[in-house]
Amino acid sequence: MLLIVLGLGFGGYAYEVKIARPALLYQGEPQALDGKNSDTWFRILRNHGFILGYSDLRGNPLWVEYALTADAENTPSLKRPSRFETDWRSINRVSHDSYQTSGYDRGHMAPNYAISHLYGGAGQADSFLMTNITPQKPKLNQQVWQRLEEAEIKHFAKLFGKVWVVTGPVFSGTVERLSSDWMVEIPDAFYKIYITEAAPGKPLVVLGFLVPQTVNGKEPLAQFVTSIDNLEAQTGLDFFAQLDDGTEAALEAAIDPLPWNLQALGK
Repeated sequence: MLLIVLGLGFGGYAYEVKIARPALLYQGEPQALDGKNSDTWFRILRNHGFILGYSDLRGNPLWVEYALTADAENTPSLKRPSRFETDWRSINRVSHDSYQTSGYDRGHMAPNYAISHLYGGAGQADSFLMTNITPQKPKLNQQVWQRLEEAEIKHFAKLFGKVWVVTGPVFSGTVERLSSDWMVEIPDAFYKIYITEAAPGKPLVVLGFLVPQTVNGKEPLAQFVTSIDNLEAQTGLDFFAQLDDGTEAALEAAIDPLPWNLQALGK
């Protein structure tokens, strides 16, 4: 009986690590540049349509990854849930009410619209788990961030057919936490990384954004373009570690928004 239990446990773990997680990741999971730095420790949580590295110490996901394809025009929109849910897997038990009266919005990292349209009700429900949420100022969440979320599924995914997205918060300087829940640290900025899949005759293309909390909301998206090298320095994470070293170095140093046709987005 013990051997059966051990076999099932090992089999479940092997499936999770070797099959389920890799299907939601492109070129490997993000890795901490300094494993001794507790600020970059995370636990991997797999959801419907996306995967993330959650920090119970910071009350934030440090990275969230998902794949986008073009959104079908006739896809019905699902009703938005009225509340966010505590993730049973979280240790800190951050809840919907943790943000109450804090002055910060509950900012999705895996976006409600794209995840619900591409991955259905189960994906939408998981996107409303608090492990997918981080504090964002209203002008960021409701304007710049919303425009990025719209651009990635309505513009980038249509342009390339399929785009992988890695996104999360950036912390720097003095630690500040929500007045309504000290378990939740307030980020200073947020990042998004877009990367296309390799295909015969088509090179990988990447695009990075770094958006501070202090935006007025009306800035053009092109203002926030940056390199992945910069985002790795800001987050302490190594992205796309499974790429060969030469390709990774060239991609992560580049700042080339031209293939993404940002000028078509305007403001």
